[in-house]
Amino acid sequence: MSKRSYIILFFLFVFSITTIAGAALADEPKKDKPARGFVAALRYPGVTIGPEDKVRVDYVVKNTGRSDETIMFEVTEQPKGWETQIKSYSDVITGLFLAEDEDRTLTLTAKPKGEKEDGKLPAGTYRFTVKASTKDGSISETSSIEITVTKEQKAEEGIELTTSYPVLRGPSDATYEFSLDVKNDSEEDALFNLSAKGPDGWEVSFKPAYEDKQISSLQIQANQSRSVKMEVKPARRAETGEYPIDVMIQSSKTKTQAQMKVVLTGTYEIKAGTPNGLLSLTTQTGQEANISLFVRNDGSAVQKEISFLSFKPENWDVKFNPEKLENLKPGELKQVEVLITPAKEALVGDYSVGVSAQGEKATDEVEFRVTVKASSAWGWIGVAIIILVIIGLAVTFRRLGRR
Repeated sequence: MSKRSYIILFFLFVFSITTIAGAALADEPKKDKPARGFVAALRYPGVTIGPEDKVRVDYVVKNTGRSDETIMFEVTEQPKGWETQIKSYSDVITGLFLAEDEDRTLTLTAKPKGEKEDGKLPAGTYRFTVKASTKDGSISETSSIEITVTKEQKAEEGIELTTSYPVLRGPSDATYEFSLDVKNDSEEDALFNLSAKGPDGWEVSFKPAYEDKQISSLQIQANQSRSVKMEVKPARRAETGEYPIDVMIQSSKTKTQAQMKVVLTGTYEIKAGTPNGLLSLTTQTGQEANISLFVRNDGSAVQKEISFLSFKPENWDVKFNPEKLENLKPGELKQVEVLITPAKEALVGDYSVGVSAQGEKATDEVEFRVTVKASSAWGWIGVAIIILVIIGLAVTFRRLGRR
């Protein structure tokens, strides 16, 4: 074989080794989903309806695992004397098959047994709880809802004030709009003054329906009705609880009052990160690396329990110390140690490890870049291999030169 043939074979060998190594390094492990898991929840934790309305609430079910699941449903809590059903369109169901990544929206319906002839619901607050479980009972999810049925509000003679939703519920940083219908029951046109009193620090204003300007009075013709919006902005960092809003409508001859209510559930927000913002660390194959993670409650409601999940390459190990955080108060900050151990067969290179902090109605994710380096022993082995290759090439060229 000629000298030129040896050179060509050598470069083909080097090119093949480089290509195979590059492909191996580029094939980073993918993030894994849990083997089994699902989410089942009523879409709204609380709903306020009128006596003429029907109880119909969306019930969302989603398979979040890698395997197909059969989910069974059970109504574990309902008012005495009520009938509650889970429906898919018009069918009443007690279970549901979900393939991987499939989701369905069902409907929870409820009504009193022996419903009144007029079909109206009795006023009051009613609680419903639905438990969803896998067929083998190993995984379950419980979701509850409170439904408030209001009374019709009638004003004194001459003015009638009504609203379909006198109670609104939501987070502390939301703006609430009440739709009010004001009727002039007198035989004369009249000018009605609008006023409202809320908690200290709250902003309450009136606006015409479908307009954005603020008003303080309303001209209504005899025996006619007008709609008006009452916009309520809670005070900054208002605590959870129930807050009444007193509304007064008055003319020169008569007046009426009504009370609306805002129920604040608080805001739910958590923030996860490192003290210096650094999201990278270095380790060696099979050796544990440690990084500190800080979790802060940026909402206005207490986070009763925060758990942690990791999204890591195959055969890697990620541990948290502590595994859970309990009763994290608004503004409070706590530290968690994240221990990351690469797989023994991991190649040299950069890998992505995701960490998710999952609190009550709030989550935050952090992605770490983990650089896996070869140990010093492998470095000396690499140097030895390079020296041997150089010696081999020198011997080969010397032999070819003699020919």
